[in-house]
Amino acid sequence: MTRIAVCAPATPITRDHAAALEELIAAEFPQHSVHFHDQSFLSVGHFAGSDLERLEALLDCANDPAFDAVWFARGGYGSNRIAEAAIVRMNKAARAKTYVGFSDMGYLLGGLYRHGIGQPVHGSMPISARSDTGREAVRRVLRWFAGDGSGLEPSLNGHTPAVAFNLITLAMLTNTPLLPDLTGHVVMVEEVSEHLYSIDRLFFHIAATLPRLAGLRLGAITDVPENDREFGQGAEDIARFWCARAGIPYLGRALIGHTPENRIVPFGLASPAKAG
Repeated sequence: MTRIAVCAPATPITRDHAAALEELIAAEFPQHSVHFHDQSFLSVGHFAGSDLERLEALLDCANDPAFDAVWFARGGYGSNRIAEAAIVRMNKAARAKTYVGFSDMGYLLGGLYRHGIGQPVHGSMPISARSDTGREAVRRVLRWFAGDGSGLEPSLNGHTPAVAFNLITLAMLTNTPLLPDLTGHVVMVEEVSEHLYSIDRLFFHIAATLPRLAGLRLGAITDVPENDREFGQGAEDIARFWCARAGIPYLGRALIGHTPENRIVPFGLASPAKAG
């Protein structure tokens, strides 16, 4: 059994979101159990509670030896505000856990990976359990918790360490205490709701600050807003351009992103089965 704790380091979910995941686990994954921290449902402005409330909830889940994994409830901006403070207070139990999320949760995943705390994993989150397409993405993670590696990103080879990030999150991580050493890694990036010129600007930044990569893969670039003029390059053209300019091998596409096809990427050289 995998004992899963859920908290919301950035923005809140509803009780209906929690019920949808609980029902799915009860019906299809009885080998797992899930506990939602009450903080997951708080709302203070943009956030799921104050910075202090979100910090304490994360530590409650991470430091409790009764849980094997911490599954972040959803993304949305905010986890960067508490990530450093959380990491310095994580105990021995926290270092044995699996941590799953993506998008804004990349701040936490990156910081955990840098400091060797547990197994950070890019994967879909509980908020998706309410929709038909989202449930399959959630099932992918639940199967992985049970040791089924069929939901892993297909390009993972077990020999080259890999990570996966939202593009703007990765750009914001550079030159901060949360960025891990990505030398020799395959870095996978995805983005949602950004103009193509913004995608280009973000690639300009990471191409200059992430040298010595084993390569880069481009995930889904979705919900691109219309601009008042055509940019003239598509997302993959942009990725190829900046990789060539920086001397980073462009390795093709990855099945990650804000889509139901979002695949699992354990950070580093993790085994296909869960690490918790």
